[in-house]
Amino acid sequence: MSIGELASTYACLILSDDGIAITAEKIATILKAANVECESYWPSLFGKLAEKKNIEDLIVNVGAGGGGGGAPAAVAVPAAGGAAAAAPAAEEKKEEKKEESEDEDMGFSLFD
Repeated sequence: MSIGELASTYACLILSDDGIAITAEKIATILKAANVECESYWPSLFGKLAEKKNIEDLIVNVGAGGGGGGAPAAVAVPAAGGAAAAAPAAEEKKEEKKEESEDEDMGFSLFD
């Protein structure tokens, strides 16, 4: 990630946090005030992005991946809810049991 890209990202976050409309001019003003020298296309790129997308939505959905293609025909897709919802809870229980068994295998506990 280049300095201009990172600085423009931070400028967008600052403007969004203050509730100020994000434009290329305002991003450039923040970069100038911070004495950050970067290529002139970064503020305009981020300004155009902010016109089409809400920055707060991008922050909230940072972990949500993009459309990643379809599943192979041989893979069964579970129905919503049901087993798919129970799977993460079952994995957490397995991990907890593994951690407990590791402590037991060593013959001592941190709090004994």
